[in-house]
Amino acid sequence: MNANRSTAVMARRVEAHDSLDDFPTPPWATRALLRFLAEQGEPLHLQHAWDPACNRGYMVRPLAEQFDQVHATDVHDYGWSGQDGVADFLISWGQVAPDVDWVITNPPFRLAADFIRQGLTYARRGVAVLVRTAFVEGLDRYEGLFRNCPEAFVLPFVERVVMWKGALLDPDVMVWRVDPETGEGKLTRPTSATSYAWLVWRRDARGCFERETRFVRIPPCRRDLTRPGDYPPLPDHLTPPQGGLL
Repeated sequence: MNANRSTAVMARRVEAHDSLDDFPTPPWATRALLRFLAEQGEPLHLQHAWDPACNRGYMVRPLAEQFDQVHATDVHDYGWSGQDGVADFLISWGQVAPDVDWVITNPPFRLAADFIRQGLTYARRGVAVLVRTAFVEGLDRYEGLFRNCPEAFVLPFVERVVMWKGALLDPDVMVWRVDPETGEGKLTRPTSATSYAWLVWRRDARGCFERETRFVRIPPCRRDLTRPGDYPPLPDHLTPPQGGLL
């Protein structure tokens, strides 16, 4: 039997236990969340947000388009000049914690539940995390998070959010992929076998977290929410040898 070697399967998001989980977020996926929150009546232009896993700032930039102020931290220094500091979000921040309405982030998958619980202690208004759709499964997460503190919204994307390790890639730009076994390369479009959803926790007028979970699909919106300059140049290892893109 031949192994399935499609690009989508090979790009499946599986990370080692000690990995930084470096999968940059396409800006359009963040704008989809912001559009949804605005439709729910959230006055984002008056609110402050915190991305505690800011990576190279690809989520922070669209957040800054809507929020009055955005704080950006990460446990690792990715060399992005907009990062406020290098710090572990899961420590006890005490009085130095940013004063924010929202915690919005793409957390490491294995630590996502911890990020959510920590975010709930600091966010005045709500928490939104971009996770694999499989995150809603699992007895441990149910017992440790969802049973006593269910999300207010589950927002799955109906189109794939393409995230590759260590690089933000435009799905419309062909990349050069080399088969590690044969050494042969070919041009292909970036794809992913992983599906994603936003999970949103939100406080009601009394300051209590809403307990009714609503399921709302994010309709196709990538092209509508993509802006010029969203994507950096292709990294060298994904650039075709001839130096041109087809």
